[in-house]
Amino acid sequence: MRINYFFIPLITIAVAYFGGMITEKGMSWYNTLNLPSIAPDGKFIGLAWSVIYILATISALMVWNNLKQDKSFKTIICLFIANAFLNWFWTYLFFGLHLIAWSVLEMVLLNLVNLALIVILSKKNLLASVLLVPYFLWVCFATYLAYSVLTINP
Repeated sequence: MRINYFFIPLITIAVAYFGGMITEKGMSWYNTLNLPSIAPDGKFIGLAWSVIYILATISALMVWNNLKQDKSFKTIICLFIANAFLNWFWTYLFFGLHLIAWSVLEMVLLNLVNLALIVILSKKNLLASVLLVPYFLWVCFATYLAYSVLTINP
């Protein structure tokens, strides 16, 4: 068995777990916010993130197992690592520190990393690239939601 089949999912689980802990602690604050009418139910958000984490993990495994380990491979792995950190960091900024404006700016950076991964991977492994598209679209929507929260809460 390849060790990456353990470590890559473990990284995903760690990001989800520690992000979930921060989110849970910040829910009492979040429940006091005015939310836009298009804000989805928390259960749907949890389901969406679960699917996104699974797809991103599969994409990362495909990259690790199938791409030639050259300079672009190292760039792609660094982007996956940046993605994991930025994913967790957004949760910390928004739910942990309640810095909505900074979290919106951070989400833009997260999505630029997602877009870079999609574009670079589209030339190396199209399926690994396509698996990240839902993540990109979801973060676009989440950025809009966070911006809306920012604008309707004094």
